[in-house]
Amino acid sequence: MNEYPYWWDTVPGLRPGSENLELRTGNPANPATPAPSPQPPAPGPRSDVLVIGAGYTGLAAARQLARSGASVLVLERERVGWGASSRNGGQVLTGLRLDPATLVRRYGEVRARQVFGVGERSIARLEALIAEEHIDCEYARTGHVQAAWKPAHFDALRDEQALLARVFGHRVELVSRADQRAEIGTDRYHGVLVDERSGALNPARYVHGLAAAAVRAGACVRTGVAVTRVQRESMEWRVATTDGDVTARNVLVATNGYTTGVTPSLQRCYVPVGSYIIATEPLPPDRAAAILPRGRMAFDSKNYLYYFRVTSDRRLLFGGRAEFAAPRADTTRRAAAILRQGMIDVFPDLAAARIDYAWGGNVAFTRDQLPHAGVLDGMFYAGGYCGHGIAMATHLGEQIARRIAGESPAAEHPLFDDRFSTIPLYDGRPWFLPLVGAYYRFLDLIT
Repeated sequence: MNEYPYWWDTVPGLRPGSENLELRTGNPANPATPAPSPQPPAPGPRSDVLVIGAGYTGLAAARQLARSGASVLVLERERVGWGASSRNGGQVLTGLRLDPATLVRRYGEVRARQVFGVGERSIARLEALIAEEHIDCEYARTGHVQAAWKPAHFDALRDEQALLARVFGHRVELVSRADQRAEIGTDRYHGVLVDERSGALNPARYVHGLAAAAVRAGACVRTGVAVTRVQRESMEWRVATTDGDVTARNVLVATNGYTTGVTPSLQRCYVPVGSYIIATEPLPPDRAAAILPRGRMAFDSKNYLYYFRVTSDRRLLFGGRAEFAAPRADTTRRAAAILRQGMIDVFPDLAAARIDYAWGGNVAFTRDQLPHAGVLDGMFYAGGYCGHGIAMATHLGEQIARRIAGESPAAEHPLFDDRFSTIPLYDGRPWFLPLVGAYYRFLDLIT
């Protein structure tokens, strides 16, 4: 079993142990495929903007800033997309972590519509960017299904359908348990909600295509360079790295679930939660087609949810919060065993299927379970996607770049927040996650 993301084997040069792990500018017709073009020369010791982190957020921001004429340096301590940007399930979902009813209850209908609308716009922007940059990442408008784990959950989905139509003007369909095999090949669930607006992509191919687009726009992306200190000096920032010091007029922190003590205030705003995925061997065509007959993305209604999809080479990717701890060799193997048992519970006829891949990554949660972007300690930031990061990270990366460039005031965006508050009694080490995990397991038993 390979203990690294399946997606890494779909991009030349990403397999662990490969010699070619550096960003290349790529073939414009297929930016996910490395080409023998060198990186552009490194800028001088000073940049207009220094971006920390080469995931969706940082690369989308770098592309936008470079297109506006700024000199941009992106520093990544690992390699392009090494974190959640190449480890996620590739589900491009409508909505946010907070369900529509909670949004309305917490913020009222007007603001709830504004926040929900950001998710809608982020998917549209993702689709436009992929088309504009000709990024070959297998993007498709597949739609998604949310499966009811219990009969009462299907009743809740019926209420959600009505609320989405009345308050948000967003149409979804319900499919009863009797008819659900048209959407999902199992009897484990009690009906499903279908949302046609969601999509799917290959996350590793997308992040590398986005990196190539940023480089073509004029940004410089440097991998294998860790930031060790960020310090304000007069009108600019001095940034110490493992490759020497650089200075910049502005700094954007785009580290999300991998934020460290280099930016301590931001670290105390994000809670990194482990999310894990297994991938089966390629399944027979008829069996793969029966799992999700319409090729949709899928997740269920538990707090400790499962999410799954079928890849283009007929593997079932099956993920969930099997462990809340950060991924390590022991937690990944333990999570893989838990997820395999969950997969068999949902799809019993896959009991003999071989597991070819198992991996994990960090998802960044915030105190209010919403993404945020703004200024903290004088540095720009965007993150906290709570598991809905592909389209939202792309969107917020571009939007915070526009703000850095002076194009977009903070008041124009409902997720901009210059008062992002740290979590009380939290120093960046999530000591409370075992308690949270136990609480959610308990809720899944009683609700």
